[in-house]
Amino acid sequence: MTTQFPPSSPHNQPQRNQPPESIEWPTWLLIATIYGGWAATVLAYRQMPPWLGQTLLVLLSAWHLSLQHELLHGHPTRNKAINRLLALWPVSVWFPFDIYRDSHLSHHRDKLLTTPGVDPESNYLAPAHYQQISRVHQALQLALRTSLGRWLLGPAVAIYGLTKNTLQEFLRGDWRYLGTWALHLPLLALMLWWMQAQAGINPLHYLAGVAYPALGLAMLRSFYEHRPVPEAAHRTVINEAGLPWRLLYLNNNYHAVHHDLPSLAWYRIPAAYRADAAGFAQRNQGFVLPGYTAFLLKHAVKPVDSPEHPGFH
Repeated sequence: MTTQFPPSSPHNQPQRNQPPESIEWPTWLLIATIYGGWAATVLAYRQMPPWLGQTLLVLLSAWHLSLQHELLHGHPTRNKAINRLLALWPVSVWFPFDIYRDSHLSHHRDKLLTTPGVDPESNYLAPAHYQQISRVHQALQLALRTSLGRWLLGPAVAIYGLTKNTLQEFLRGDWRYLGTWALHLPLLALMLWWMQAQAGINPLHYLAGVAYPALGLAMLRSFYEHRPVPEAAHRTVINEAGLPWRLLYLNNNYHAVHHDLPSLAWYRIPAAYRADAAGFAQRNQGFVLPGYTAFLLKHAVKPVDSPEHPGFH
């Protein structure tokens, strides 16, 4: 998850497919765990301490975003319609699956990674653009280069960007995502109504107290997973995270592996990395981080780099 999610045209990227498996049991188990865990938490919410119920819902909502990423990359089936159906229940609220899918597949053009205005998941601005924006906007962009800013402010920027882009598309007569919104919003309304009726969870509480911090948690993964350097092969990180982070992000911390083999199932990524760890580190010029916790604490208020893309000087 990132600070920009502009809708973009679908890009059917050629993927280096691995031999298909007959049944991806780990992914089906994951789907059952996330949706089943979410439903069970809602049903038992009144019997839980408030802090426990909210924590579980935040974690499950963030995990759901990782699941959607897996589904759009062709898992657990080779049928796109089935995978899409599995992704539609709006546990994580903010981004309709079709829009996220199209934007993310557009991001998988590795030669264009981090390019402002081209890579829909770029965290950088062209220097000329950065110099033209207000001081307040510059301060916001700098804050987003800290992990605390990424978590607290990043979701607001992403939601604003999605809303703005959607309205602009509708105003210029681009209705390709009208059906997407016509499905997503009623499903979201139904979900929020059911949670309030079943567990007394106020819709605003779920939006602000669950879905918002969950999006921020998911966005910490992409806080520094691409860097703006000249060689495309050197732009994508390997983060050797601990098991809780790896599980939450479905091994997408090994991001260079994912970009090299985008159709590889989440549970096969660690073995692919271990089989060629030195090779991946060599190919991405040592862009390897030892984990998330220490790195995120180090950059809690210290920007990891500049919001200005150096390639535009």
